Amino acid sequence: MKNEPIIKVRDVVCRFGNQTVLDGVNLDVTEGEILVIMGTSGSGKSTLLRHMVGTFIPDEGTVEVFGEDLAKLDDKGMNKIRRQFGILFQSGALFNSMSVADNVALSLREHTDLDPDIIEFIVKIKLEQVGLRESADKFPAQISGGMKKRAGLARALALDPKLLYYDEPSAGLDPVTSATIDRLIIDLAKKAGATSVVVTHEMESAFVIADRMAMLDKGKMLMVDTREVFEELRDWPQEKINKLDERQQLIRQFLRGDAEGPLTRRKEDSSYAEDLLGIGAPRLSRGPSIHSSKE
Repeated sequence: MKNEPIIKVRDVVCRFGNQTVLDGVNLDVTEGEILVIMGTSGSGKSTLLRHMVGTFIPDEGTVEVFGEDLAKLDDKGMNKIRRQFGILFQSGALFNSMSVADNVALSLREHTDLDPDIIEFIVKIKLEQVGLRESADKFPAQISGGMKKRAGLARALALDPKLLYYDEPSAGLDPVTSATIDRLIIDLAKKAGATSVVVTHEMESAFVIADRMAMLDKGKMLMVDTREVFEELRDWPQEKINKLDERQQLIRQFLRGDAEGPLTRRKEDSSYAEDLLGIGAPRLSRGPSIHSSKE
């Protein structure tokens, strides 16, 4: 594995109105690795992914991909960068009016001048990679959720990208299909040398595929380290829990999925009293939210 990062996230801040979603995030993604980004719902992991693909521009800080500051690129420069990466969206994001094969062929038709016969040949190869060649003529409505994920992955692979982004690749899948997606991610990294960034909250999958892991909490990066270090924290014995600081205990709780710990205490300590007393929350209107059309 080479040492030079192909993604550099430096002091990134993202705000939506008065809410700070990312708060000074730093992260490197090294060529050839599988990096898993995780965190509770609302921690900012999907927002960070959107910054990495150039959909969002930071309010502060920089995101560099392949040595280019995404905020400084015009449309032409951004399109050049985007041709070097593929994205597997959480739902697969297939076009329902197009067959599986046409979905995979779309980027090849849009971004290359290849002969149609060559495009058809490439599409068959990509569908074979994900085990869907026999479903090429089916439409998204005719295939399962797991098949849609695999079709989306075939589309992401169409241009042979150096970098692959995965947004919750195992979400909503049965264990066997989830394991199949995990194996595909690993094979692509090992056999094709693709760098992978995976956003997930599925811990079983994360510990199977990750080389390194990064955990976000409330917009801040809590920890970035190897899978082995996270495994050690996950398996830390309960009788020695007092030797861990609050941050480590929080990460351990998340990794284990424990019902009790800093995450639940934080929620119990703050949300109920604030909601009950209206502290820090907008007051509800006394009038109806929907008015009759007869008024």
